[in-house]
Amino acid sequence: MCVFRELIKYYVKQVCFRIKYQFVFYGQMLQSLFCSLLRIINLVENRLFLTEVLVLQKKGFMEKNTRRKFMKTLGASLGVAGVVGGTSLLSSCNRVETVTGDKIHLLTSSGELVEVDKSQLKPAEMPSLTENQKRGRKGLEGKSWVMVIDLAKCRNARECMKACQNHHQLRPEQHHITTLQMQDSEDTAPYYMPKQCQHCDNPPCTKVCPVNATFKREDGIVLIDNERCIGCRFCIAACPYSARIFNWFEPRDSEKYKDVTYNIEANVPQKKGTVSKCVFSADRLRDDKLPTCASACPNGVYWFGDRNEDAVTNGTTKETVSFSKLIKDNAAYNLMDELGTKPRIYYLPPKNRTTPFEGTIDEHHS
Repeated sequence: MCVFRELIKYYVKQVCFRIKYQFVFYGQMLQSLFCSLLRIINLVENRLFLTEVLVLQKKGFMEKNTRRKFMKTLGASLGVAGVVGGTSLLSSCNRVETVTGDKIHLLTSSGELVEVDKSQLKPAEMPSLTENQKRGRKGLEGKSWVMVIDLAKCRNARECMKACQNHHQLRPEQHHITTLQMQDSEDTAPYYMPKQCQHCDNPPCTKVCPVNATFKREDGIVLIDNERCIGCRFCIAACPYSARIFNWFEPRDSEKYKDVTYNIEANVPQKKGTVSKCVFSADRLRDDKLPTCASACPNGVYWFGDRNEDAVTNGTTKETVSFSKLIKDNAAYNLMDELGTKPRIYYLPPKNRTTPFEGTIDEHHS
């Protein structure tokens, strides 16, 4: 009997333990589901808030009011929409509150609520930022920009890198262009190789951007619109040349640039949480100037010009030659051409070097 009693007690304990475990398990599941539901509700409310703010921002502002009153009005519209249902919830985002006397509440870009007379509203002029973006996306009509880099002349002076950093508001550790130390095999001589964005005609980066922040212009330059960039870094992952950088921190001299209108062609001011890269100094091209890197190089490494005109100019000597003849006579090549990206930068092989290589090469490097 004692043994039987002990067995019964043992099984009762096991059953109780399993019941308790099941309650804990399902309780955790319910808690997790409840938390997920709250997150979804928060996301919907945030999206509705942003949508209504954007709708209100488009109307312009005149008279100040309190942000508390705006939040109260917006909260009421969200609450009514939540009771009515999903369709009404979304439709409420497109409504602007009209008050007695043909007055309307609007939210300024600085976050202030104002009350204006509807009769005083008129379409606002296109801001300069949008004009810069529109102009930057179109590019220079009739142009097809290309660059030629003469590897035989590069001495690793790095003046191109310094000038690029200064022009594009880059931190000391950030570079749009880098100078690599190369050696093709153990039996060949080492050399220096500048590398930046190749401005491909078939760019992988533009195809993965979910918000059309990075794009290719009609003149061949690939740019980034950091007013659209959301920092997902898909373009960085897609680029086979490792030519893009991410602004993890506040840009250099951010206080100095805080009131400067964003220039999409220079990608300045830089913005934390966005991507940056070489832009061929597109802002200088508009002023008939060569890219910063080409102008800063003291050794005649860079040639830049228009393929449609079949002419490229040396950034150091200012000599202009035929683009097609230069790349044909010197057996120019594209970097990683087998990928089918169709780069617009051409490299001249490091033959007949003008100066000896002064770096150090690992004996086993190839």
